Amino acid sequence: MKVIKRNGSEVIFDITKIIIAITKANESVEEADRLTPLQIQRLAESVELQCQKMFRPPTVEEIQDMVENHIMAHGAFEVAKHYITYRYTRSLVRRANTTDDKILSLLDGSAEGRRPELPVNPVTTAAQRDYIAGEVSRDLTWRLLLPREIVEAHEAGILHFHDADYYAQHMHSCGLINLEDMLQNGTVLNGAMIERPRSFATACTVAVQIAAHAARSQYGGMTMTLTHLAPFVAVSRQKLLSSVRGEFDGAGIFVDGEQVAAIAEKRLRSEIRRGVQAILYQSIALLPDRRTSPLTLFLCLGEARDQQERADLALLIEEMLLQRIRGVKDESGAWSSPAAPRLLYMLEEDNVREDAPYRYLTALAARCTARHGTPAYISRKLLQEYRSDGQDDACFPSMGGPAFLPPYADEDDRPLYYGRFQQGVVTLNLADAALSSGGNIQQFWKLLDERLELCRQALMCRHERLKGTLSDAAPLLWQHGACARLKKGQPIDRLLYGGYSTLSLGYAGLHECVRFMTGKNHTDPSAVPFALRIISAMNDACRVWTTRHNVAFTLYGPPLSCAARRLALCLQQRFGTVPGVTDQDTLTAGCSLREGTAADAREKLEQEAQFQCLCSGGAASSARVSADPAAVLELLPFLYDHVIYTELSPLPSSES
Repeated sequence: MKVIKRNGSEVIFDITKIIIAITKANESVEEADRLTPLQIQRLAESVELQCQKMFRPPTVEEIQDMVENHIMAHGAFEVAKHYITYRYTRSLVRRANTTDDKILSLLDGSAEGRRPELPVNPVTTAAQRDYIAGEVSRDLTWRLLLPREIVEAHEAGILHFHDADYYAQHMHSCGLINLEDMLQNGTVLNGAMIERPRSFATACTVAVQIAAHAARSQYGGMTMTLTHLAPFVAVSRQKLLSSVRGEFDGAGIFVDGEQVAAIAEKRLRSEIRRGVQAILYQSIALLPDRRTSPLTLFLCLGEARDQQERADLALLIEEMLLQRIRGVKDESGAWSSPAAPRLLYMLEEDNVREDAPYRYLTALAARCTARHGTPAYISRKLLQEYRSDGQDDACFPSMGGPAFLPPYADEDDRPLYYGRFQQGVVTLNLADAALSSGGNIQQFWKLLDERLELCRQALMCRHERLKGTLSDAAPLLWQHGACARLKKGQPIDRLLYGGYSTLSLGYAGLHECVRFMTGKNHTDPSAVPFALRIISAMNDACRVWTTRHNVAFTLYGPPLSCAARRLALCLQQRFGTVPGVTDQDTLTAGCSLREGTAADAREKLEQEAQFQCLCSGGAASSARVSADPAAVLELLPFLYDHVIYTELSPLPSSES
């Protein structure tokens, strides 16, 4: 049996610790009021038995509550009083400085098993430095910066305030980097002017350096598009044509234009390989101690402005996929799957059907998915239908994951996506609202309204924290083109209003909520109307808030990761084990089905799609698929027709 410590780590249950704690309290009272050693032993054994009957790891706090109750049940009230006093004193110490245990656990590595957000190798000094800073920042946020009602709602699992370790700083979440502006018009890195690159290889190096600097100034993922690198293929082509012609002319050798072009094109392909390799290897080095890459690359032919750029972009996509399929060598020299960068592939008419001219690129994407679980896929068809807001031929990526920005037009009424960002996310625990209602439908809707209001307040805390931030806080983002070209000393406030950036209302536990209230899965035909009514209520709230604050609020189904475990644990602590609701270690993310609910990937994705399309800020939808590239390729037209955003992960060979 294991115990969950306050820092989230798991340790083996040790009855001697209970015996020692009771003995210390026992020794501090008059001899006439003391328990005998046998009574203390029996008390500890009773607590152990009660923990075993929970059928889940108890927390330290729960064990201490049990100890108190058992001491009082034995009539040893003086001992209980001293035990409670000591516990309260220790609680005050922890509340005054809550970071000590967490930092020490990071340093000795004991938190690794219970902290999914920790890096692969938490013993490195670089990782420890970053996470120690995060713990200090989180402690300041909980104790001093956020309103008490928001902190208490987070601690109870009513909502999840994402990325609290970054709240103390004036930082935004994920975004779309305006690489085109920075490459074409120049930028500044660490005070050095970076002019427009004069070759494709240089543009690749500059792009990854931009990503590295941007990652230090924001949290969450960022997306860059290969389309913004494509014009530099033409720059290198012209440069190489001139160079090859000069070499032959200098040697006095006559060659026709076709021969010159063929040689230049061969050299260009070599430069493209080197440039893409530079992106891959430098991306791995961006943040070496993170579990996932902060950088996502968008692979989309539909963004090309003319046929030549489209052809050059196809070369880049092909080379990126080929190198990503091959992978990189690990320290033993074996080929392995790199963690960076993430890839995002746009499915469209020109690449998804069997007779499509760029079907070969989609076949490469399928090979890459079958081997490495990347890229994720966006359906341009459904993006246009559900996310374009009437904008013709809409074509844009998500922000390093399933989060999408809503359509936005600049002062010239031109669609604008790159340079925009998400201010922050707060996720509502729908399962908690259902359980707290006791199954009473009127009480559920009342609680949902109250908790949506809590989420609004929490999201506005994010907004208010960013207000007044000067462009000097992150020059690359605000002054040198990644997000804007503001003047020094200018506040970023105008980028926070009018839809330029968003606040995202996340939701978790839709499946568990509907299951508790109706006894059915949220995709069951008889329960779908209730589930859709919940989605509609959250969408309506976002629309009201948008009008009220002139800030874009969107509904978002985040992938949750570590938050899902925390929210599930909070439900278990408050409501015990409820079959179909709190009997798993995690909550379902967004509109996702529970594991094992659907028969296969198509059924799962199709059932989730009816809810995903209603989430203006995007929603996570994922499936396990065969590790056979042909099977993945066969699935992709289905994704194009049914699902806006999908992440696929290959099954082990034995399960395929």
